[in-house]
Amino acid sequence: MQTYNIHDAKTQLSRLVEQAANGKPFVIAKAGKPMVKVIALNAPEPSQIKRFGFMAGQIQVPDDFDRMGEQEIAQLFEDGA
Repeated sequence: MQTYNIHDAKTQLSRLVEQAANGKPFVIAKAGKPMVKVIALNAPEPSQIKRFGFMAGQIQVPDDFDRMGEQEIAQLFEDGA
């Protein structure tokens, strides 16, 4: 995300607002410290962004997932005892 100091943001405000409205938010900083984030009004809230299932159909979990490496792990414990 691009960061602009207050002076640059003032001189480029029209362009930056248009940019944010088109889905490219930016940060305004004062003395190098981020102060505000400018985003479009219709941008989804972080809590509205769906994360679960975003890779549905792209990966497969083996049926024996909960037993994978079972023998090797048991062997590690037995050898150390």
